[in-house]
Formats: sequence, structure tokens, C-alpha cells
Amino acid sequence: MTATLELGALAAGSDFAAFETGWHRVCAVEDLEPAWGEAALVGGRQVALFRTGPSEVFAVAHEDPATGAHVMARGILGSRGARPTIASPLHKEVYDLETGECFSTPGLRLAAFGTRVTDGFVEVQL
Repeated sequence: MTATLELGALAAGSDFAAFETGWHRVCAVEDLEPAWGEAALVGGRQVALFRTGPSEVFAVAHEDPATGAHVMARGILGSRGARPTIASPLHKEVYDLETGECFSTPGLRLAAFGTRVTDGFVEVQL
């Protein structure tokens, strides 16, 4: 099974050109503990990875849009209906893991990245 996410909008002022774009192999899917976040450096960018199913992985920016702190991998997984979410561990803003939309604070957005599992390895698209 392959999970594919849309590339979310970047936070204002981000320098996306400084990162290596394209698909990046990050780790074996089995290296990710279900329902737990892990931080990874992907193409020069800090990314938070979340495994929500046997082969379902989401990737978002590790940087909290509200504070600038790199803490999102320690966020709290949840859902809004059928939509998977991550709550910031600092101020508890809730973001859609697929789109990066912030449910609790209009105007905030978390960068969300495409993911796929290929031959048992997680790949992230920047």
C-alpha cells in the first residue's frame, strides 16, 4: 500500500530552493514505530514522520509554524473525523497530516510532503 500526500504550502519566508527536491529514501517502514513520530533530515530539511498504519506514513515539517521550534515529531497524533491530525506539543494547535491545514488557528499551515512506501522503504517527496 502506498500513502500519497499533497505537498503543502510552505510557511512564509521559507527558502524552499535551499532543499534538494524530489523523492528521498529515508528509512525502512519497520524502523518507524506505529503512532509515534520520528524526526529525519531529508534533503537538507527537518521532517517529522508518522506511521499510522502498516504501510501508511505521513511527513510534515518538523518546525512548528506557531513558534519556529523543531518539535512536531513529538506531537500528539489524532483525527478529525476520518482525517489524521497532529497536535503541536507546545501550544496544541491541530494540523491535518495530509494537507497541513491548521484546524485550531486560522492562518497557520504546516508544510506536508508526499510519501510512499517502496520495497519496504519510506520515501518522502520535497
